[in-house]
Amino acid sequence: MRLCSMRLCTMKYFVLCITLFGVLMQTGCSVIAVADAGVTVVSTVVKVGAKTVGAVVDAVIPDTESAKK
Repeated sequence: MRLCSMRLCTMKYFVLCITLFGVLMQTGCSVIAVADAGVTVVSTVVKVGAKTVGAVVDAVIPDTESAKK
């Protein structure tokens, strides 16, 4: 009976270690995914802002070629 109890304890420890390893690995992936999403949002905001500023500058400053025609 004592040997069976020892195997059960070892098996529970093994399952606990594997579970902890899996949780830690997923946490690292979550951090990378959140950082990637943040970079994507910032780059999109910068791109839209640059296009908006370009459109405003084009509207305020007329083209010299268009004015000559």
